[in-house]
Amino acid sequence: MPFNLQNRDLLSLVHHSERDLIYLLDLARDLKRAKYSGAIRHSLAGKNIALIFEKTSTRTRCAFEVAAYDEGAHVTYIDPTSSQIGHKESMKDTARVLGRMYDAIEYRGAGQEIVDELAKYAGVPVFNGLTDEYHPTQMLADVLTMTEHCSKPLHQISYVFVGDGRNNMGNSLLLVGSKLGMDVRILAPKELQPTADLVKMCEAFAKESGARITITDDVKKGVKGVDFIHTDVWVSMGEPIESWGERIKLLMPYQVNAELVAAADNPRVRFMHCLPAFHNSETKVGAKIAAQYPELTNGIEVTDDVFESPVNICFEQAENRMHTIKAVLVSSLA
Repeated sequence: MPFNLQNRDLLSLVHHSERDLIYLLDLARDLKRAKYSGAIRHSLAGKNIALIFEKTSTRTRCAFEVAAYDEGAHVTYIDPTSSQIGHKESMKDTARVLGRMYDAIEYRGAGQEIVDELAKYAGVPVFNGLTDEYHPTQMLADVLTMTEHCSKPLHQISYVFVGDGRNNMGNSLLLVGSKLGMDVRILAPKELQPTADLVKMCEAFAKESGARITITDDVKKGVKGVDFIHTDVWVSMGEPIESWGERIKLLMPYQVNAELVAAADNPRVRFMHCLPAFHNSETKVGAKIAAQYPELTNGIEVTDDVFESPVNICFEQAENRMHTIKAVLVSSLA
């Protein structure tokens, strides 16, 4: 190993180099094969990890817990109702307490400044399980999944994020693609495109890596020839339900449906989604939106026919959260 990721935080990928990311992806592949073959090493035996969840989760929580257990570590799950965080104790004080009891801390919540403060005062590695701005563990899983479904070298793979280009998925897909020299595109209405500061930073990374960055509101330009189409829900956790009306008006032309998939003009194109997805009206939120907007009974950000088709690889993508998170834990703590 020509460089050292021990005791490293994972906060946004901004401070991870291309070599760091390639190493984590290679390690994730090795750990995935080891799990499939039964050759688990328990390299984290004796380690304890605190999992702070101020936002609910299925995949992130399960991925961290199984990844830790597989390698012999113990975890403590902390949700908003089972701690004093934010009520009687600041994150700064929480960091200084947990850092004395645990070997690492995962945080999933709101602003990026919260996880940054946690990392500043904890004295142990801190891993971002999701903030409003970034979703770094998801990015490692997404890139691993793309390499498993495309035989091209990494720097020749092209993908597009379709939808709200300002959310943590749009931000993070732009960032990771610019770091890894990929062809990364953000397809969104002008009102929902990434901030100028983020674009400027990613363009600087792209000059070093050879990445190609495209930010457009033109559907044909955004999807033509891509290998992967990503999307996410149109309203993020914590945003008011009233946001749906405005978002639907802006984003209906960017719904991932059969027509948009066909516009990629690539018979091997695949669809990806970080989940959960509103591809039908079988959930409480999906049913509520469909009742108010009948044109969305077949799905919101993605239609059910696309989601249930062979182009969808999001469940393999979800599994890879576990393998890539395991790589993060092992590289930092083993």
